[in-house]
Amino acid sequence: MKSSTRMRRAPLVALGLAGALALGACGSSTPGESAGETTGDGGSSSDAGSGDAVTIEFWHRTFTPVENEWYANVVKEFNAAQDKVVVKDTEVPADAWDQKMKAAQAAGKAPDIYTFAGDVDEAAQAGQFHELDSLLSSDALDQLIDAAVPMAEYDGTFYAYPLLLEPQTVLFWNTDMLEKAGVDTENAPATWDDLMAACEKIQPTLSDGQFCISPAADAVTMAWSTVGQQYNASGHTALTDDWSAPNIQNDAYRSLIQFYKDLYDKGYMPKQDLGGYLTAKDYGEGKVAYKVSGSWMMSEVGSDYSDLLHTTGIGKFPSSPDGDGRTTTTLGNFQWVIDGKAKNPEAAAAFMEWVLAGDPEVLVPFFVDTQFTKVPVRQAVQDAVAADQAAADAPWSGIIMNDIAPDAHPGVTYPWDVSLAVGTAMESGMKGAESIDGALDTAAKAIQTIIEKDDLPSKAPAS
Repeated sequence: MKSSTRMRRAPLVALGLAGALALGACGSSTPGESAGETTGDGGSSSDAGSGDAVTIEFWHRTFTPVENEWYANVVKEFNAAQDKVVVKDTEVPADAWDQKMKAAQAAGKAPDIYTFAGDVDEAAQAGQFHELDSLLSSDALDQLIDAAVPMAEYDGTFYAYPLLLEPQTVLFWNTDMLEKAGVDTENAPATWDDLMAACEKIQPTLSDGQFCISPAADAVTMAWSTVGQQYNASGHTALTDDWSAPNIQNDAYRSLIQFYKDLYDKGYMPKQDLGGYLTAKDYGEGKVAYKVSGSWMMSEVGSDYSDLLHTTGIGKFPSSPDGDGRTTTTLGNFQWVIDGKAKNPEAAAAFMEWVLAGDPEVLVPFFVDTQFTKVPVRQAVQDAVAADQAAADAPWSGIIMNDIAPDAHPGVTYPWDVSLAVGTAMESGMKGAESIDGALDTAAKAIQTIIEKDDLPSKAPAS
């Protein structure tokens, strides 16, 4: 667990909320026990009549129905539990998020608190997020498991509090389709060669419109989803340790692109998108035997394709022959952040701590209802989720939690444009738009321009 000697000020005390959020007379602190009738906006009748209550805006993206329901419920529960802070909840469609957030920030009307995916480094450097060390209690921050800390912290200071971690590259398979082809249904192919051998057996058993595997296939998706694979193949990612030069013109990156090119050229993967990396659509419709996606896909299988729930295998993505035991996945995350210009950061922090760092039972429904596909960032929450009766019917939970997530690569902190250059090279080389060497050369030149323009060596993490 992370420990710190830095002094932190608990926001509940700063706002005079300690009693209100415990067992004070103002309202119940037990989730689901209301202190007053709820209003349509997620507040309560007592909230609406409290002239001295601080109102804060909370934005989150549209997720799956069960996730959206959980977000709405925790806002109602927090508002009902006390009368010092009123949270106004806004659900923003995922495809409109960037535009809506940028417009709000430009107008000085960004929400006080909102969801965020990824590493905080660039946003923290730009002052986009409020630091949390002075807002959250020491106990709240010290509860974070070690794997959750790197993406939430920048230069020794916390700027985000994670809700979850989730492996971004997981292999799923339809056991019925594999059994028909005489392929192992219990274990994932260990190496690229093993996957190719499996596809060679599967392909003759498929009908028109069916394929062996659906992996990442476009530059943008490859840019973020293959970081773990890049590390697996090469032992590093796209820059030298001091961020002074690209580090991709080598045999490891060539072999990674060749692997995808072989899948593409042999017809083992579709030439056209059948549903996208983020969703289970192509898998759920029986169009692919293997599907590559994040661990979250199992939640969609459970909710939208429940007939496949117990005929779906799950395991690690295959390794490069030179992978030397390294992970093939990146550890994705979803975090909550407080805006750097928030007018009421203490109130936002009170809400953040109550939901994410308080009673584990507030979080249990989120992880249970998403089919045990995500990793809690506090041990107490992991224990509470594992103790839920439904956990026994989700054998994939242990694979995600114990086999895939623990050694997942934490992700890169260099600018997105560097990753995108690699993803573009991968797509170009895979589809034959350029030779593999030509694609890597184009990417290296683009990365070198980014290095010089943004002075990346000055921003490289300390070794």
